[in-house]
Order: sequence, then C-alpha cells, then structure tokens
Amino acid sequence: MWLAPGIFIKRWLLISVIGIVLTSMGVAIWADLTPVFYLMEFTSAILERIADIIPNYISGPIAIAVGLFLIFWGQSRTVGSITEVLNPDQDKELIDVLTTHRKLVKGPKIVAIGGGTGLSTLLRGMKAYSSNITAIVTVADDGGSSGRLRREQGMLPPGDIRSCLAALADEEKLLTELFQYRFNSGEGLSGHSFGNLFLSAMNNVTGDLEEAIAASSKVLAVRGRVLPATLADVQLWAQMDDGRIIEGESQITEAGGKIVNIGCYPENPPALPAAVSAIQEADLILMGPGSLYTSVIPNLLVPEIREVLQGSQTPSLYICNIMTQPGETDGYTVSDHIRALDQISESPLFDAVLTHSRSPSPESLKRYAEENAHPVYVDREEIANLKRRLVIAHIMSEDPNSGYVRHDPDRLGKSIMHWYSRAK
Repeated sequence: MWLAPGIFIKRWLLISVIGIVLTSMGVAIWADLTPVFYLMEFTSAILERIADIIPNYISGPIAIAVGLFLIFWGQSRTVGSITEVLNPDQDKELIDVLTTHRKLVKGPKIVAIGGGTGLSTLLRGMKAYSSNITAIVTVADDGGSSGRLRREQGMLPPGDIRSCLAALADEEKLLTELFQYRFNSGEGLSGHSFGNLFLSAMNNVTGDLEEAIAASSKVLAVRGRVLPATLADVQLWAQMDDGRIIEGESQITEAGGKIVNIGCYPENPPALPAAVSAIQEADLILMGPGSLYTSVIPNLLVPEIREVLQGSQTPSLYICNIMTQPGETDGYTVSDHIRALDQISESPLFDAVLTHSRSPSPESLKRYAEENAHPVYVDREEIANLKRRLVIAHIMSEDPNSGYVRHDPDRLGKSIMHWYSRAK
C-alpha cells in the first residue's frame, strides 16, 4: 500500500536510490576507480568460490531470496519505527491515515453558513469528504454561557464557534464531551461550558477572537477553519405580526407570534474579510440547517456576505429543517423558509433546497406535537414557483429514547456530495 498511486512514496524512494548510485559513482571516480577495481575482484573471487561449492542455479535464487528478505525486513522496520512516533495509539494504520489525508486535502472548498447545533451536525458529515471546509458562524447569541461571557468579558459569543471547532476536530468524540461540559457548581463557574471558557482565555491571550479561533484550531487539530461572520457586537431585533419589536436573540423565540421582519444593531455590520474571501473561492456553498431567524439569517444581515452570495455562480444548497420551531417557524412549509431567506436579499442566495424524504415515527410526532412543533411540509409546486430545485433524501435520524429528530451527519454528507457531483 505504501507504493500505491497518490501516496508520493515511490518517487522519493527512486530519488534516494539514484542519489546513492550517483554518490557511489562520484566516490569511485574521485578515487580513480581503484576501490571499485579491488571490490569487483574481491566480489568475483567470492562468487567463484560459492559457485564451486553450490551450483549457480541454486545459489543464485537463494541469494535473491535473502536479498529481498533483507530489503523488506529493513523497510518494514523503518516504517514501523516511523509509525510508533507518528501514530502511537495504533487506532489506524499509518498508511490509512496518510491516504485519508491526501484524499481530504484534494476535496472541494466547502463553505457552510449558519449556527447552532445544525451547523455542527453538517460539519460532522462534510469533514469526511474534504478538509477544505470553512464554517461561517453567527455571533448574535446573547443567552446562556455565551451571553454571560459577552456581557462580562466584552467578547463575541463563543458558543456556536465552540460547537463547530469540536465538530471539525480529529478527536471529535472526546473534544465534544470536553467542550460541551458544563460546570454545575462553583461561584462564577456554574452554567459555563469548558469550551466557552477555553475560547474566552484564548481571546484574552491573543487579544482578538479571529486569532483565538485560529490558535484553538491548531491546538485541537481542526480539519478546516471556523470564522465569525463579523467581529461587530451584533444584537438581533425582530418585528412581530402584532407590531412588537423584540430585541435580543434569546428573547425572539420566547416572544410568541409570527416574525414578519428581522434586523440587527448595528444596521450594517462589516464582514470578516476572510469570510468573504472563502465564499468567493468556494466550490460548494451550504446554508443551514438550524434556526431560521436566529442561526441562518443573522449571517445574511452582514451586507458583504449577502452581496457576495448574490453574485456567486458556485453551486449552493439550503438544507431545510425537518421540524418547525416554536416561536420562529410555526406552521412554516419549505417554501416559507425560502421566502424568509429571499426577503433578506434582492436576488436568490441559493440554487436548490434539500429536504427530508421520510416522516418521523408516530411516537416522535406525538412528542413534538406536545411542543407545538410539526414536520416541515414539502410544498413542491410553491418551491418550483420560487425557481429552486428540490432535492429529497433520507437525511434524518431519530432518537428512540427521547423521540427527538435530527439530521444524520453521515446521511447528510453523502446526500450533499451526491447532489454536488451532478451540479458542478
């Protein structure tokens, strides 16, 4: 396998052999070939002596077999020594790690826009296909641990960024448990997650959230990068159908009623330049899944991000939620989600919409109905009228214990790459 195409081992072995031959020839020429002459005479005498004792049709194959054994033994011990250093846990063969790395490095440049648990779920599915992933994350969160750090430390909310870093890390399971761990006691610590405190410390050390994320990514061996949509201190507001203006991301979903308009303070926050560049260079742009008004749309309230999406010719896909969200999308169909996104922009921001193909179990439907949540209806004709391609796939997973329905990372990634292979 070490000699398989694409590993870049054969060429360096060949160059090494050529180097040894040239070095030997150079030494021989420099010494007027005298050592070579005596070495050839000595070798010839030994070979004649062996041929007198053992016939050449026996001694020849034996010598070849011993030589090949020594070559393979030496190479295997060399590779084994390297593996002990580079892959001490032996969870995977080093060649498999190298092959996977080569494949992911050649993967498409993917930009995923959103926030919350939906974006981290998407990233878990996509990192199996590329390491060239950029997650552009909303920074409008003002509740929970993130809200406390935002008020007390004066930093941007780290919660969604934390979840995305954990999702893209190589040791995802352990890091997710560590980063999501919440302290249950301790003055000032209770309610905080370890990941938020880690990013807060990094922010104080580096003096900048963008630098803090980059430094954290190196420490955590993150596959890809995570960028805030803006470094501005953004606060969401929403206008309800009864005329109320609700301020604050955490208050919007608690307000009740139908959202008719949404915006932010400051009105036109500047985009992070790296986020704009990532969208311009992307091979595939993904939006969602996640809370429509408090996770996905806040990124689009940044004018530069919205404008670069409008002018992009890159294949783009919106992943619609499976269930409606009380306080945000009560009674919404797939086309209602599309209209809400189109309302933010002068022109469409994505080409196609990915929806679920199966209905949740009766037990899950009953569980969600108690919270006034229902499956998002796929209204095909309205979607066609909005000039969007409809992609339907089995992308759902269902927890038999809690009854909660989520996007399945593996199915989601596979469905997206299948669509992308036909759309590019």
